[in-house]
Order: sequence, then C-alpha cells, then structure tokens
Amino acid sequence: MEIKDILHPDCTICAVQGASKKRILERISDIANQHILEIDQATILSSLMCREKMGSTGIGNGIALPHGRLENLEEVIAIVVTSETPIDYEAIDNSPVDVFFAILVPTDKASEHLGTLSAIAAKLTNKETLKKMRAATTDEELFKAIV
Repeated sequence: MEIKDILHPDCTICAVQGASKKRILERISDIANQHILEIDQATILSSLMCREKMGSTGIGNGIALPHGRLENLEEVIAIVVTSETPIDYEAIDNSPVDVFFAILVPTDKASEHLGTLSAIAAKLTNKETLKKMRAATTDEELFKAIV
C-alpha cells in the first residue's frame, strides 16, 4: 500500500482551525463527505468518534491516526490535516497534536486497515517527512510532503 493510492490531493488540508478533538474530527468528516457522497457526514463522524471512545488514536510526537470503519464504503480513503495550533488529543505521550492522518475503511476490509495504519505510522515516524508536513503552508505542500 502506498499513501498516494488512498490519499487525494484535495483530501489534504493545511492549517485547519479547531480547538478540540471533536472539531478536528468534524472537519475531517466534512472533507471525507465530499468524496464519499453515499455516506453522510454524521455517519462518518460517528465512526471516528466511536473509535476514539475505545482509546485515543494520538500516537505521540504530535501525531494522531483517527480511523473508522464504514458500511457501504467501496475503498479506503485517507484525509490528512494539520491544525493551525496543536490541540489536546489525549495522546499516549500527553503531547498536543497538530498532524492528523485519518483513514476510513470498508467494514468488510477491516483486517487490511491494520496494515495500512502500520504503514502510515512508519511514514510519519520519518523526522524529515514530519518536518516538511509541519512546515507546509499550502495544501499542495502538505500533500507533497506526505506522498
């Protein structure tokens, strides 16, 4: 799996405003809904929030990997967002988060998404990639940094 296979350039948004976990997840859901027209924004948000209730997807170093499973979704889709200012996300290291790499997966392909999450986490542990993502001032720069 390559990130470019699941991430569209217009699903990469730089410097989003959001003061809370819920606001960031709402913004991610809005972006996803523009590509998943058959599933409403509230359903997408609910999927992400349900996963967060099981435990924060904040993996440390200012990074979160929110993810959810959706019925009637045809293929895995990713959304990458950086926040204007880091927010409290209850990450495992208690550090605020400013880089969010969300994935939504079809319910019937749930086992595949663990490998996808692992590949994304590996990419985000690359200090140079993360530095470029945080330095991005446009959506296009952010997309180029991650792919």
